[in-house]
Amino acid sequence: MLEAQRTTVRNTISHLIRECKTLRELKLVHARIIKSPYLPRNDQEFLITRLLFVCALSDSGSLSYATDIFRFIGNPNISAHNIMIRAYANRLNDAHPCQPLILYKEMLFNGIAPDCLTFPFLLKECTKKLDGCLGRGIHCQAIKFGLCNDLYVQNSMITLYCACGFLVDARNLFDEMSDRDVVSWNSMIIGCLRGGDLDSAKNLFRKMKNRNNITWNSMITGFVQAGQAKEALELFHQMQIVNDDLVKPDQITIASVLSACSYLGAIDHGKWVHSFLKRTSMVRDTVIRTALVDMYGKCGLIERAYEVFNEMPEKDTPAWTAMISVFALHGHVKEAFNVFQKMKEAGVKPNQVTFVGLLSACAHSGLVQKGRSFFDTMRYEYSMQPQVHHYACMVDILSRAGLLGEAVELIQSMPMKADVFVWGALLGGCQMHGNVEIGEKVARYLIDLEPSNHAFYVNLCDLYGKAGRFDDMKRVRRLMNERGIKKEAPGCSMIEIDGVVHEFSIRGSCDVQMEEIVEVLTGLYDEIRIFCTNNYHLT
Repeated sequence: MLEAQRTTVRNTISHLIRECKTLRELKLVHARIIKSPYLPRNDQEFLITRLLFVCALSDSGSLSYATDIFRFIGNPNISAHNIMIRAYANRLNDAHPCQPLILYKEMLFNGIAPDCLTFPFLLKECTKKLDGCLGRGIHCQAIKFGLCNDLYVQNSMITLYCACGFLVDARNLFDEMSDRDVVSWNSMIIGCLRGGDLDSAKNLFRKMKNRNNITWNSMITGFVQAGQAKEALELFHQMQIVNDDLVKPDQITIASVLSACSYLGAIDHGKWVHSFLKRTSMVRDTVIRTALVDMYGKCGLIERAYEVFNEMPEKDTPAWTAMISVFALHGHVKEAFNVFQKMKEAGVKPNQVTFVGLLSACAHSGLVQKGRSFFDTMRYEYSMQPQVHHYACMVDILSRAGLLGEAVELIQSMPMKADVFVWGALLGGCQMHGNVEIGEKVARYLIDLEPSNHAFYVNLCDLYGKAGRFDDMKRVRRLMNERGIKKEAPGCSMIEIDGVVHEFSIRGSCDVQMEEIVEVLTGLYDEIRIFCTNNYHLT
């Protein structure tokens, strides 16, 4: 009879712990556990551990109170230690630096051996701090306790090594694994993408049998960020034909695909994605709508971008900023300023990107005074400290207007070191207005800063050429030859035909029939020559 009563009390309190919604309720249950006369020590320890879990890891709990419970336990077991290590490792702030490692040391000092749940959270703490050396030490501890072959520990190690840039170590560990799950593959692929090793990411992706949304999204996003938008769209098409209910495009997929369409100017793809969104609930997502505004704007359909923008029931700061940037990109300065005015009237606070768009609009339209006004508004009205890209915009505004002296003074007053974009804006102004004195100094500084960047040598040659200083121009070209620096080939052109993006450059294209194109162009040239000869007697 007493045993049945104890079981009932334990089950009732366990249910109460699950149902707690506030810290006050958790404290009341805690008091019930301590004061109950029907609970033996084993049941008390079990319930305290359950309470500790909810208090430390749920939104209704408190890490501070969980710490008090943990310290109140006379000899906390491995489960209690793992809960607290996990709770501190999940914290995003540094209010308790190294606390997971301190708890781990206490655990070892008290003779408690770690298990397979201990190390993943310790490694997560190392990943959060990007402390690869400390992570190696934890890896050695896992080997010491015979847990280095545990799948969860190995996955955590791969994530840590990739985050810290130790791709070789991560790949060696991955190759040595006797058993891999989808997390293992995804971690390694993401690590390769972040490290810029796209070929390795592609090879791993091809070998991977069971892919999920994280796999596809990582590959698509990684290729977009690496400037290979065409390959990203091809991956998206492959994703769509996968016969798996667990693999479906989501917000992350669509945002990346729209970014790829923006980069390529693939408007047919973008329109298809928009129509696809209309058949799903994702079309109501503010982030997705903002991506649509950006895509239509960068593809040149400004009116369509504005339609999507106006259809948004709620517009946040990124949405307003996207519309301002679209107008600024195409030189519609008045419209950009009007949108900014409406943004202020709607009570939406601009961010730093908003002012980049406004300053860019001023730069391309030669509105010096308006640019100064926005620069001051950002500082004094919104208490935003201008960042280096804002200074680059202001230097560009002043340089284009020929106010090179003021631009130099602005650079000298910057609270941070000017980067190549700031100096490049000044150099562009010097070229435009033929100021060799300042331009020569800036170009030489940039060449010293990035001696392998061909653009600065070319800019300096152009500056000397316009000034008639041909000997200096020859000297710079000779320096380029000595350093093995060549002017890069011109960029490529792209055209979308029937939903297929074709790419052309001076080097040709691997996916189009260049011989047929040359044959057609030659035929057109011959027909034009014959027409001109017959009608205008030209040879």
